[in-house]
Amino acid sequence: MNKYGLKATFIALFAAIICVGCFIKIPLGVIPIVLQNVLCILCAVLLGGIWGGAPTALFLLAGLIGLPVYSGGSGGIAVWLGPTGGFLPGYLIGAVAAGFIAGRPSLEEKKITFKTALRVSLAIIAGMVILYIPGVIRFSYWASAAGKVPAEKTALAYTMGACVIPYIPGDLLKTALAIPLALKLRPVLAQYLYEDTDQD
Repeated sequence: MNKYGLKATFIALFAAIICVGCFIKIPLGVIPIVLQNVLCILCAVLLGGIWGGAPTALFLLAGLIGLPVYSGGSGGIAVWLGPTGGFLPGYLIGAVAAGFIAGRPSLEEKKITFKTALRVSLAIIAGMVILYIPGVIRFSYWASAAGKVPAEKTALAYTMGACVIPYIPGDLLKTALAIPLALKLRPVLAQYLYEDTDQD
């Protein structure tokens, strides 16, 4: 199989892993930790560059056509139009950003340097932050339009309390686990997917 066939295979495999993530929840107090957001970012960092967002795009397309691959086994256009629908494009934007920041994986990364660790860490952290932005904007708009915002709060403050702040501890834990995993797996992916002269 040539390198483009292998890339397509890994993209499909990573998309399937992200889809399966909709059924994985780690109970932690009142707020469970879900894995799909970090899986989107991790897969992007593993592939790197222009290929980084492809698994997330495939996952989002699968859900858009009705497959039950979104959080809790949901799917369809109704999820996109719902109050938390903004997080879905946020997954893709975060993944694309993380992939480009991380860059193409290389066999040289078998020897982990400070520069490599910093770049991969920044990519994952940036992706995890960026994915929230469209979701916060969409939920804030919905909360205002639906009259859900208490009089003593702004729409942004209400949204942060409902959709962001409770999930920060879980996201920090997922990020801490994703960074060493990405550092370990990137040179493995490079061995199969990239050649020294490949600039994709």
